[in-house]
Amino acid sequence: MEKIKLTKWDSASYLKNEDDIAAYLQACFEEAPDDAPFIAKALGTVAKARGMTQLAKDAGMGRESLYKALAPGAKPRFQTIASVMKALNVKIEVVGR
Repeated sequence: MEKIKLTKWDSASYLKNEDDIAAYLQACFEEAPDDAPFIAKALGTVAKARGMTQLAKDAGMGRESLYKALAPGAKPRFQTIASVMKALNVKIEVVGR
């Protein structure tokens, strides 16, 4: 019997540019718009793809604070999410249903 080799999926490795990042975040917001920990994790994935240190600097935060805010299970303040999204050059768009 042939063994199957599995590798761990890392979404961050597929986020190569701003269009990729915007599409990824859009999909996450569509999937779970009211799940703050899920959105924080998605932002953490993007932060990893972009480089946590530079993103923290661009968002006006310390690197450790950014790690804590985007850690699994974290419940970041909206201001933190807004600062990170601004640093990523993406925005939330409100659309009526």
